[in-house]
Amino acid sequence: MPKVQITVPEHLEMQIAQMVEEGEFLNREEAVEELLSTGIKAYKTSGPLDDGDTPGFEDEGMMGHEDEYVF
Repeated sequence: MPKVQITVPEHLEMQIAQMVEEGEFLNREEAVEELLSTGIKAYKTSGPLDDGDTPGFEDEGMMGHEDEYVF
């Protein structure tokens, strides 16, 4: 699995740490992966989420670029 390094505001880090402490996630890595995945699914509005025929971020790239992702 590819690794990504990000910087988040302190209030987000505190919320993630709290969710881990409360047992909602096993660790920070799992929390960030799940929260990011959920956010992408919520952001994606065109077509069914599980439809392999509908191009998504993986096929088109974010912001419409074919071969790069822009955040």
